[in-house]
Amino acid sequence: MNTSELVEQSIKALDDKRADNIVGLDVRGISLVADYFLICHGNSEKQVEAIARGVKEVAYEQDVPVKRLEGLEHARWVLIDLGDVIVHIFHKDERSYYNLEKLWGDAPNIDITRLLT
Repeated sequence: MNTSELVEQSIKALDDKRADNIVGLDVRGISLVADYFLICHGNSEKQVEAIARGVKEVAYEQDVPVKRLEGLEHARWVLIDLGDVIVHIFHKDERSYYNLEKLWGDAPNIDITRLLT
């Protein structure tokens, strides 16, 4: 699976679990750790957990190794490292505090609506 397909499948997994305000950032040339960041939030710890498990399941189904999964035990900010794609799943109360979209404000946005139609 190439990186573009991984981004698309991950976004669909986020949407399937009803993640809110999904944002995709193209951080190629800006970040050394990944090419894409996907950022979203859930409205409760249970929803954050469900979203994270959904992304993890899709990765396993596609034989994409999950290099690192952090934060699931507290479900306030879950980070899923899929190599070239890093998925950040926040609890709604934490998302505005960390404001990753502003931190990586130089990165172009990915057209999420195109991928979900």
